[in-house]
This record gives sequence, structure tokens and C-alpha cells, in this order.
Amino acid sequence: MTPSQAWLCLAILVIILILLNLLSPILTPFLVGISVAYMADPLADRLETMGLGRATAVTVISMLLLVLVLVLLIILIPLLSKQIDALFNLLPTIDNWINQTALPYLQTTLNLDLQSLQINTIAKRLIGEWSTTGGLMAKLIEQLTHSSVSFLGTIGTVFLAPVVSFYLLRDFDLLVTRIKAILPRNIEPNISAWAQESDQVLGAFVRGQLLVMLSLGLIYSLGLFLINLKYALLIGMLAGLASLVPYMGFFIGLLTALIVAFFQFDHQYYILLVFLVFVVGQAIESTILTPVLIGDQIGLHPVAVIFAVLAGGQLFGFVGILLALPIAAVIMVMLRHLYTEYKSSYLYHHGDPSK
Repeated sequence: MTPSQAWLCLAILVIILILLNLLSPILTPFLVGISVAYMADPLADRLETMGLGRATAVTVISMLLLVLVLVLLIILIPLLSKQIDALFNLLPTIDNWINQTALPYLQTTLNLDLQSLQINTIAKRLIGEWSTTGGLMAKLIEQLTHSSVSFLGTIGTVFLAPVVSFYLLRDFDLLVTRIKAILPRNIEPNISAWAQESDQVLGAFVRGQLLVMLSLGLIYSLGLFLINLKYALLIGMLAGLASLVPYMGFFIGLLTALIVAFFQFDHQYYILLVFLVFVVGQAIESTILTPVLIGDQIGLHPVAVIFAVLAGGQLFGFVGILLALPIAAVIMVMLRHLYTEYKSSYLYHHGDPSK
């Protein structure tokens, strides 16, 4: 890359960052559409190899996604909402147990003054706040409609994102070809290689990890349902989502399920069953799900994922969160190449040549 090309790339990068900052309020549906198109492109390519035209394959995928969204809106979200409301209704029982059983036992056994923890006050505040808001759906509606700008943005995302994803998915390969065509010829091979490696890293993490999270959520939910635990779907889905970071979903789901089982059942036998559900789920994840769905592709380190998402949200809000993982994948690939070049450089083998 020549110095003039480097300055041009830097100028383009600065312009892109400025535009992201200025246009962030309207970028959400486009970024959601791009994300859907990116994740669905391998499926569209596979349908093409089976004999379907690109437009037909994209239409089939769009219909499947539409059915999935309708199922979530009609069945799953209301069901989860009811379970969340019911779970918060368990707070008074937990509050009574803490104040009438746990705290007196700890004060008597350890001779400690635990009033400073203000556990009773915290629990009452949580119960009161949840009661006054009217539950999950009321809080969600209030958040989405607290201003006309927010409401219009939500509506725009709902209606524009499917349209954007349809057209981008239909022309995905064509757009990639055209982008490669406008790159300077002397750097096009390197940029294409970096893009391919970034796609491998990002694809392995996003597509594979999403399937792992969904599978774990279903496994945990089914296992807890079979032992007749309340809020099985909610706890299972929560554990599946938290599995973005290894073992976090296991510990969060297990802790929540143990608390519910403690207040629901009278026998320690069910506590053991809860442990068994999560141990079996974790074993399936490590021996089957991760090797099959993610394989040997090098994903992003959990710490890198957390930092990227938090940094993106801090810098650019929700738009930054959507862009965090792609940017982190590209940075990871670039650092890998820089490390390789450094290990083969004069600076690594012989130190500063000026000395």
C-alpha cells in the first residue's frame, strides 16, 4: 500500500465514523437488515446449489424468517412475559424467607448485624416498582413509546429491516463482487484475504454461537419442564442467552433454577434433578453442540466480545453494539497478520537496525 492509498483509507475511515455518529438514529433498520442478510447468505447459496434461483431462495428464506418472527410475537414472547411476571410475584415469598429464616439464622450463628444490608428494603422496592409498572409488556411498551422519535424509530426498524434484508440478501454476492472491483489492484488480494478470514471468524462465532445458545435454551427448558419446575421456559432461555460467554449461562441458569426449586418443592431430590439438568446440558454443549455447530473455526475470545460490545455501545449506542462484533473480527484478523509480519521482521530478530 502506497502512502497516498494509506491516507485515502484513513480519510474514508474517518468519514465513515463521522457518518455513523451523525446518522446513528436512522441506521438501526439498515444494520439489522445487513446482519440478517449476512447470516442468511450461506443458506441462500446452499439453496442455489440445489437448483433454486437466487430470488426464489431469498423469498423462501424471507418467508421462514417471517414465520419465525410471528411465532415469537404470538406465542413465545407473551409466554415469557407471563413467566417473568409470575417470577417477580415470587419475590414476597423470598423476602419473607430471608427476613424470617435466613437472617435470624445468620445473626444467631455468626453473631453479625445484618440489618445494614437493607435486604428487606431492596426487596420491597423491587416488588413495588414491578407492581406499579404492570409487568414486562407494560415496561416494554412504555420504553418504546416514551417519545415520538423512539416510537417512529421502532416502527421503522420493524418494517424497514425485512425490506433491507431481502434486497441485500438477493444482491449479496453481486455487492461483494463490486466492492472487490473498486479496490486498488495492488491491495485487493490482501484485502480480500483479510475479508475472507474475518468472515470465517465472525461466521464461526455469530452463526455457530447463536445456534449453540438456542440449542442450550431448548435443552435447559425441556429438562426443567420434565421435572415440573415453574418458569422452565424463562430460565432455560435466560441460560441460553447468557451462554454467549462460556459457563455464564450454566451458572446463571443453575442459580435461578435452584432458587425456584427451593421455594417450589419440599424435597432435596428436586435440587439434585436441577443439577442433573444443567450438568447434562453442559456436557451436550461441550461434546456435541460446540464441535458440530462451531467446529475448529477460531472464534472471538469471550473477553474480546464483552469489551467490543461495551465499547461499541459507549461510542455509538445501539448502532455500535450491532457493529461491535464485525469490527472486532476485522481487528482480530489484522492483529494476527501484524503479529506474523512482526515475527518475520528484522525488528524481532535483530532489534533496532539503527543501533
